[in-house]
Amino acid sequence: MALEYCYPLKEGEVLNHEHPEWPLFEVTIHGSDKERVKLSKRLVCAVKHLPLRLSIKYEKNAEKSIEIGVAKDPTLEYKGVFIAEGLVPAEELTETFENLLKKCSEDKA
Repeated sequence: MALEYCYPLKEGEVLNHEHPEWPLFEVTIHGSDKERVKLSKRLVCAVKHLPLRLSIKYEKNAEKSIEIGVAKDPTLEYKGVFIAEGLVPAEELTETFENLLKKCSEDKA
């Protein structure tokens, strides 16, 4: 089922869940409520057409986020690395995940 619109994922929800063969990217969004939702929605719009599954965890504890080095609201983390800081354009998110997909397929080869 293709998404006709973009919406923020709920924790535990998996984008493109109907394709278990696609790699799963589990990310964390740090930041205030409003900014987390904005980034989640933008992220879904940016990657919904890519052959990947996406799961988002929302870190709501500002103290915990600051302890690990989060400096901008919102911040997107993947495998302990901050891959986007601030409310970046959807095109930048698409490019980031295209590169992650490329690296994923190279690692399998």
